[in-house]
Amino acid sequence: MALKPMFLLGEELVHRGLVTETQLQEAMLEQKKTNERLGKCLVRLGYLTEKDLFIVLAEQLKMPFVKLSAVKIDSEAIKRLPAKFASHYHVMPVWYKDGKLTVCTSDPLDVEMIDDIKMLADGKVEMALASEEEISESIKQYYGVGARTIEKMIGGSEATIDVAKSNLQEIDATSGDSSISNFVNQLLLEAVDARATDIHIEPFANEIKVRNRIDGVLHEVKIPPQIKQFQSSIISRIKIMSNMDIAEHRLPQDGRVKLKTKKGELDLRVSVIPTPEGETISIRLLTSGRVITLEDVGFSKHNLEIMERMLKKPHGIIFLTGPTGSGKSTTLYAALSRINDAERKIITIEDPIEYQLAGVSQIQVHPKIGLTFSQGLRAMLRHDPDVMMVGEVRDIETAEITIRTALTGHLVFSTLHTNDACGAINRLVDMGVEPFLVASSLECIVAQRLVRIICPKCKQEQEATPDLIRGLTSESAEGIKVYVGKGCDDCRDTGYFGRTAIHEVVVMSDSLRQLTVKNVSSSELKKHAIQEGMRTLRQDGWEKIKEGITTIEEVLRVTQGDDIGGII
Repeated sequence: MALKPMFLLGEELVHRGLVTETQLQEAMLEQKKTNERLGKCLVRLGYLTEKDLFIVLAEQLKMPFVKLSAVKIDSEAIKRLPAKFASHYHVMPVWYKDGKLTVCTSDPLDVEMIDDIKMLADGKVEMALASEEEISESIKQYYGVGARTIEKMIGGSEATIDVAKSNLQEIDATSGDSSISNFVNQLLLEAVDARATDIHIEPFANEIKVRNRIDGVLHEVKIPPQIKQFQSSIISRIKIMSNMDIAEHRLPQDGRVKLKTKKGELDLRVSVIPTPEGETISIRLLTSGRVITLEDVGFSKHNLEIMERMLKKPHGIIFLTGPTGSGKSTTLYAALSRINDAERKIITIEDPIEYQLAGVSQIQVHPKIGLTFSQGLRAMLRHDPDVMMVGEVRDIETAEITIRTALTGHLVFSTLHTNDACGAINRLVDMGVEPFLVASSLECIVAQRLVRIICPKCKQEQEATPDLIRGLTSESAEGIKVYVGKGCDDCRDTGYFGRTAIHEVVVMSDSLRQLTVKNVSSSELKKHAIQEGMRTLRQDGWEKIKEGITTIEEVLRVTQGDDIGGII
């Protein structure tokens, strides 16, 4: 294939009005410094879009342009180009038909690369153009994360495990190292790029599954099937990183590690549990130094005003309730950040400490050495705190100390695992706390759920029909606009990008305190709270639906059993 000199590309771009002469000259000067392709340089400088570049290149070089996300890639084509070649040359095989292999590249002027692929394929090869980003995504999707590293380890060099030398480890997946540590780095960086909050590595009889939790939903990660033979090495590497005992395989273990990536520092909370097929690993990814506000959490204007009022209370308990993974701790940190100033002494006891808060004394629970929530609470009182946070009330002893602490003039924050806000009252009584103590100490209870946010790139309007909103609200569907996400590359075709919270905020009024002393059911407490103006989870979700933040399906998914909000 005869390729035109590269300077003609610049002339063509200027001729079409895609770049100016000044921009071209600046890019050519930059090209001399970086030694990269002129087109790529123009794109990096922001003078040209990648799409416009490929349109011109496709016409100039008479190559087809392929949008990889919109085509079905032939499995036979994948077999004819090994992962290490696809990764090394950053190309993606697309089709194999009639003895001809079609391969996509983002650098069609790399003659050496094209010749090497033709020799490797041992047949006819047709080159096509595709964006660099789509080629990267396709390699991960069809070959699997770390496929090149695994091929190298299988092909020769023995799998090695690097021992961590410091608490803060810098990870990178760009090196040619074929060690297990490099493969683990690639898994972690893939999760970071995908905005995952958790990574689950699960061994089974004939395979290892890796799943990332993105926006609260698990998505399977494509990995090479050969990874099964390196199972013990991968587990050992992660244990070493998080300072666990690599010789212990029978008992659960917990660890932590700090990582430094190009996107910033990460705190990894690692948990290992034994199973018949090997140890299962769960990794929680936490962003270091992240500043959370109550507005960021997702409080509506109505609920935010209530929270602001409650945070000014000199004493009493504010409870956050909800299932595991509903963002309770994040909301507590946001509340503490709001009242954290030089005039208040704030102490927390947590298991684990998820975020470091400047100006706040934080204690990590260590049950093995006797530092439990109740023991820590007693010690905290001797430090004259104004505000205290107890990570979770789990038993009668912790509950009673927390309540008595609130009654002696302290503002206390804590969490409970209940389905709704009013359920927290009955849970405390069921633990064995006297109803009059619950009534006297409680000031506010907040129930929380996380809902996914509609992707702004593919957001589209949907007609609200009576059937669609039935069970969600008693409002008429007439004139109401709702939205959904169609699905795009940005949101991985889910229609959602990010999460926010919906809330149910109960303020303890005199009448609610009287009902609490009478030990009435949570459903009666909830009905009374609604009559006093409380908005249920489903009602708060409905407001976010009307604002175009989330979808009807998403609110219904996380508020099952909250039908009372739609009929009252």
